[in-house]
Amino acid sequence: MIKGIIFDLDGTLIDSMNVWCETDRIFLRENGVENPPEDISERVKKLTVDKSAELFIKEFGLECSADYIIRRIEEIVQHEYFCKIPLKKGVPELLDFLDSKGIPYGVATVTYKNLAEAVLKRHGIYERLHFLLTSADFPQGKKNPDMYIRCAEIMGLSPENVLIIEDSLHCIETAVRAGFLTAGVYDSFSENDMENIIRISDYYFNEISEIKDII
Repeated sequence: MIKGIIFDLDGTLIDSMNVWCETDRIFLRENGVENPPEDISERVKKLTVDKSAELFIKEFGLECSADYIIRRIEEIVQHEYFCKIPLKKGVPELLDFLDSKGIPYGVATVTYKNLAEAVLKRHGIYERLHFLLTSADFPQGKKNPDMYIRCAEIMGLSPENVLIIEDSLHCIETAVRAGFLTAGVYDSFSENDMENIIRISDYYFNEISEIKDII
């Protein structure tokens, strides 16, 4: 029985993955990498911001600090989060439904905390959350289940009663191993992993509002 929900942010609640793909390329070109690898965004999306910075330095021989990379990438994407990135289709309807049922929910994300807060506040969601946890709270990100486990603890629930909603395969894999219920939701940037996401998830939906059907 689903008694609480943990939402991912990018690609799940907000339509932002294209912003990150472009940002990776902008940053690398700024720093002398004229032709960034086609798969660079696919690779770094599985990493925390700290690990992404380390990868850029090691792979491209950048002569800048990890702190500089983290700050500069945040600067590039900040306007998008503060002013432009939209919600995914069906998000308001689903949250209204969950509120009507008294089901608690929150967000677990590896996105910069201030960006996550900004976009959620702009869309009127932040105040509705029971929690917002980021890689600032859990530097290991979502390769380790600790972030999800803490979310469940905040809601006072066991993993088997908590549904984790994600668009990325590696996050769903972590959630499954930790004993959570899982729902994959479609995002075009995870299309290559769709078959495996469907295979290992308890549920899969093309639009997030369809989750109402299982609650």
